[in-house]
Amino acid sequence: MKHGLHDVSATGLPWHAAQPAERVPAQSRERAEGAPGVRGEHIHAEPPLPRPRAVVQRASVRGQILDALRSALSTGELCPGEVYSAPVLGERFGVSATPVREAMQQLALEGAVEVVPNRGFRVVRRGARELAELAEVRALLEVPVLLRLAGTVPAARFAELRPLAEDTARAAGAGCPARYAEADRAFHRALLALAGNEQLLRIAEDLHRRAQWPLATTPPRQHRAVLLRDAAQHTALLDALASGDVDLVGDLVTEHFAQRD
Repeated sequence: MKHGLHDVSATGLPWHAAQPAERVPAQSRERAEGAPGVRGEHIHAEPPLPRPRAVVQRASVRGQILDALRSALSTGELCPGEVYSAPVLGERFGVSATPVREAMQQLALEGAVEVVPNRGFRVVRRGARELAELAEVRALLEVPVLLRLAGTVPAARFAELRPLAEDTARAAGAGCPARYAEADRAFHRALLALAGNEQLLRIAEDLHRRAQWPLATTPPRQHRAVLLRDAAQHTALLDALASGDVDLVGDLVTEHFAQRD
């Protein structure tokens, strides 16, 4: 299966064209893990993954791998429903299985993948109902906060967030799902930060990430149009907040959290 792998990951790790999947002998698995049966992962036939041109730097390896995997999830290079093992992914990045496994465990906490005993990690499939439920929870959490901000925060504070809204518009225009996902979270995080509630930020960030896995579920042209629409709503929301138009703020935020086409 070809994935059209042309993007560069969020960490600058490029991805190449897919290669035919191969079954890795048990001996290779044992060498990769250091001993037979470590962590109980078995190498099996997996969807092919592109190889990065360069080995990642050893400093902050786990963080680099986590960013690269998030980018691959966002663009659909890691396919929903498929299972990937840490040793095979490690070979692709030129690192041991350990930082890959640690990054995958973090992604499991974020709801992007799930652990498959003795095999690795399966990329979660997002159904329409689950996405709608996430959107509803986000709206229940954030709409009241934004309505309160509309009546209490000076307009100048909202104007300071305009560059973040413009970042989302540029990412949408470029048609880059991974870049848009990062810019979108940065905008919403900065907006909610005006409420001064750290617990709110943590919960909202987790919900936001879960709602973004995976992003590449529509044809590129259609997906770009959805991102452009969402980015335009960011600017409109800032204008409504600055003017103190509570009714418009409520309408915009509710529409923004509605399930994407």
